[in-house]
Amino acid sequence: MTNPRTVYRENDVRGATAVRLVVLLYEQMIQDLTQAAQAIEQNDIELRTRRINHAILVIGHLQSPLDFANGGKVAQDLDHFYNVLRQNLVQVQFHPSKAGLCQLITDLLAVREAWIEVERAEKSLVTTAAVTTAASVVPSGAADPESDPVRMDWKG
Repeated sequence: MTNPRTVYRENDVRGATAVRLVVLLYEQMIQDLTQAAQAIEQNDIELRTRRINHAILVIGHLQSPLDFANGGKVAQDLDHFYNVLRQNLVQVQFHPSKAGLCQLITDLLAVREAWIEVERAEKSLVTTAAVTTAASVVPSGAADPESDPVRMDWKG
């Protein structure tokens, strides 16, 4: 039987913009670290290890496409953030700390919010471009048949 949550996530990923995919990866890391924090509470070493390792894998997916030639300071700052995040996760792996994970989740939530703002701005630009394109395709006065200079009376 198919898990409805999995189907929903797969549909969300299909056709998503690059920025939307970044937001989804942040949400995945937040989910991973939340589960790892719960695993620390329950003293479930295996689950904690799996969730932290998965979060580290997600960091690699976020870090690998960084474009330092065109991304400038933003790409460098993100690279530094991901390196520190990875180091902190390795530290929590060896010295389990629910408080440490909660701080990392807070940091991820803040950066995810910034990506959500980028996503909103991107959608706004797409909407503005679509409206502008539509307005330029419709000739002025097209809705007013009296102003159409090529109007012919058809007698059929």
